Amino acid sequence: MPKGYLEHINITVSDIERSAALLRDLMGWHDRWRGPSQLGGETIHVGGEADYIAVYTKGAPVDRFAKGMPLNHVGLVVDDLDAAEAVVKAAGLEPFNHADYEPGRRFYFFDWDGIEFEMVSYT
Repeated sequence: MPKGYLEHINITVSDIERSAALLRDLMGWHDRWRGPSQLGGETIHVGGEADYIAVYTKGAPVDRFAKGMPLNHVGLVVDDLDAAEAVVKAAGLEPFNHADYEPGRRFYFFDWDGIEFEMVSYT
C-alpha cells in the first residue's frame, strides 16, 4: 500500500499579502515561493520545510461558499495555543469554540474570506 503525507493546501483569498502574513505570524512559517499562477493571478507558498499553504488570488472578488462547501476547516498544530490565539486576535479575527479534550486543546476562527481554521495543541 502506498504511503504519503499532505504536502499543501491551496486556498483562494481576497488579500494575498494579508493572508500570507497571518500564516507566517501564526505558524512561524516563511515564504517558500511566490510568483504568477499558471491560471492568472498570484500565489505565495507559505510554510515550513515539508508542508505549506498555497495562498492564491486571481485579482477578482473571491467566490463564497456555504460552510462545509466544499471545505469544513483547515487544521493547524502549534506548540503554544495561547500565543496562536493572541496572533488571531491581533489580526482582528475572533476565536471561538474553545475546547479541551483528548487528544488536545483547540479553538477555531474564520479568516477574512470565511475560511475556517482549527488551531490545535497537543502539548
